[in-house]
Amino acid sequence: MSDTRPAEPGDGTLSPELRAVLRRWADEGGPLATRAGVVLLAADGLRDAEISRRLGVSRQTVGSWRQRWTSAGIDGLEHRPRTGRPATVDEAEVVTRTLLAPGGSGASRAVARELGLSHATVAGIRRRWRLVPDEPVAPSVPTRPILPGADVWVMGLYVDGLRGVLLAGTRLVPSTPATAGTVIGADVLAGLDRSLDAALASTPRPGSGPATGAERAAGSDHGPDPEPNGAPVSGPNASDGPGRGSPRRADVVASDRALAGYLAQASRRHPDLALHAIALWDAAPGEDPAPATEVPQPPDVRAPVTRHHIPARSTWRTFLRAMIALDSTSHPESSRRVYLDLAAELERYAAGDAADPQHTVRWLRENVAGHLGAEETADSSARGHTWSGVNQIDLGSFNECVVIETVRLSGTITRGEIAHRTGLTQQSVSRIARSLLDRGILIEDAQLRATSGKPRTPVRLRGAAAHALGIHIDPELLTAVVIDLDGAIVCTRTRSVSADTDPAEFVERVAALGRRTLAEASGAVRPEGFLGIGVAVPGPVDIASGTVLGPPLMSAWGDLPLLYLLKDHFPCPVIMEKDSTAAAAGERWIGRDRRARDFAYLYLGTGVGTGLYLNGDIYRGVSSNAGEFGQLCAIALGRVDEDGRPEILPECNPPVSVPDLAARGGLRPAATASGSTAAYLAVGRAAAAGDRAATAAVLEVARAVGRGALGLTDLLDIDLIVLGGPFFTDDVADFYLSEIARTVNEFPTARRLRRVEVEPSVLSAGAAAVGAASTIFHATFTPRLRGRETRARHLPTS
Repeated sequence: MSDTRPAEPGDGTLSPELRAVLRRWADEGGPLATRAGVVLLAADGLRDAEISRRLGVSRQTVGSWRQRWTSAGIDGLEHRPRTGRPATVDEAEVVTRTLLAPGGSGASRAVARELGLSHATVAGIRRRWRLVPDEPVAPSVPTRPILPGADVWVMGLYVDGLRGVLLAGTRLVPSTPATAGTVIGADVLAGLDRSLDAALASTPRPGSGPATGAERAAGSDHGPDPEPNGAPVSGPNASDGPGRGSPRRADVVASDRALAGYLAQASRRHPDLALHAIALWDAAPGEDPAPATEVPQPPDVRAPVTRHHIPARSTWRTFLRAMIALDSTSHPESSRRVYLDLAAELERYAAGDAADPQHTVRWLRENVAGHLGAEETADSSARGHTWSGVNQIDLGSFNECVVIETVRLSGTITRGEIAHRTGLTQQSVSRIARSLLDRGILIEDAQLRATSGKPRTPVRLRGAAAHALGIHIDPELLTAVVIDLDGAIVCTRTRSVSADTDPAEFVERVAALGRRTLAEASGAVRPEGFLGIGVAVPGPVDIASGTVLGPPLMSAWGDLPLLYLLKDHFPCPVIMEKDSTAAAAGERWIGRDRRARDFAYLYLGTGVGTGLYLNGDIYRGVSSNAGEFGQLCAIALGRVDEDGRPEILPECNPPVSVPDLAARGGLRPAATASGSTAAYLAVGRAAAAGDRAATAAVLEVARAVGRGALGLTDLLDIDLIVLGGPFFTDDVADFYLSEIARTVNEFPTARRLRRVEVEPSVLSAGAAAVGAASTIFHATFTPRLRGRETRARHLPTS
């Protein structure tokens, strides 16, 4: 420009070059148009009030831009520094901060302060993504073109040397939002970032060898640096890939085929969702981001996968974070474990051979069809519509739970004794007791004579006031039991199952057993008092997503979203627990005052697990998998493999190890024993009859379990261990009790300060099934400082 001298307003001394530039800005529109209009009209001699009226802006705006023109010329119009605020706004970053803000701090003003943006900007982005609080509107993802459907899931990720594709699934009906906060945190997102960086650093450049980390950080020749100095970037090329150079035609063809195969596999695995391939970056030439196109599919794929690109105002990295945040806050199934699996897949990719043509990330999550089908209408006779499970017993306060817990532990108790034990006033106890009596939760016993004053009338729980169904899943046997509020068994049924049963058939068998048990108990169970179903499964489990991960001897059922598949069969609350945790809950509930303290429950099943009752509540741990006992035994016995990893001890699988040890000792297998359970029971009978080989086998396993129990008592400083489970039978009970009691009392460092009691469970061999049903009562009635919020999270209402 030949002349950048600012003209005084009204003097008409704009040079032709300046006037031409300002006219062009005014014609093009945008923020520069207003600034150019202010200067042009001022140069024509108009006053601020008239300029304000013509341009439709405030007089303050007019005065501000006239001052900037006077002091800095045209450069002052082009650049308006905003201290502490980014030059561009990354919408996906705003979305992520909004969704994952702790403690409800995701309001627009709080997010705006954190990111250095205006409140209006953040509010506008939230409207664009439809993240409007207190409005029943499902979020919308403004990809190009926009994702259809009101419910969005992250279903997979594909990465090779040319492209990165995020696979999203949608459906028209929105899911019920998560009831209690988020299920993923900043630590998981940070771990994903690290894994993604490692994966990209190992990805070969198009047409060349593997790229270095520096080249990855530098970004594409044809687009901006993905994240320069950590600042958000936006723009039409923000989805350009992290590689350099032009890809060979053969590389593009190979990538297209690999991606098509991946999407075909995804379509077959997830037929209940509309799938969308969102290009995070793409180094292949000739890609047009405007229209959505159907990716070529094999003929056996029912639903085509459509192609989309990330929003123009987001980078691929922040968009990926936003999609994960949206998915995890909308679907409890999309738990930490799902994205930790993704991070592990990226790490495996980073450690692989970059020169291998098959070196790709092809992550797909497990099927979520069970959850998606939960709202569909099914035959009422099959689903048992009379067991609606709408929780009729709605406790109104923490104090009501305290009173119920006190009555339950005592069995029968007067109102005065309740007040004495709880610290509540007589008036409060009388009011609460009257309410519970009116609602049928408590019942009065016969009056007791008093030495003075009027007779006292004790109260107790009314067993028939509430019922629950418990289902225990074992590799060889399914057990279902209906119990009442007192823990009395109303009906129990079992059904054999094989570990290689097809998952779909397996779920149907579990549901059929539950329906049959409920039908047989219908004469004693009032539908309005039926609270729900508890399911006990071998660990480890992902409670948040209701997924059985890697159960021992049940490899065919790994990564099975069992909870949500069962919810499709039962229109009532269904909760899942590890079998050992469920057994501890049942022991506490049914044991009453005998278990009114901290204890560890050693569960002898297909593997030995531990349920922990600590500080007045079930202790589940961060991932709800507390109590994995096998590694503790291995460490206590010094049994590690070559890598230093604790061994998987055969002694911690009693139905397999006891018969094997007995056979080595010379015991001939019983002719009638077929299967590990039958063989174990046969050895137990032989041990009870005095057979030396059988006795030695049981004691060897008991010693191994006892060494693990020793570590447990020293670690937790508890004085009660309860033994139970399907393989803690009467024939072998004394062997386990005596050996474990000796170990935990002779060897601890604090043995002079405590005596550890080792007792048999009050539950039967069906401890896990009874415990599973008890978890429903535990979630409903047990007093907690977290109160109703916790119960709502563990006991959702259908």
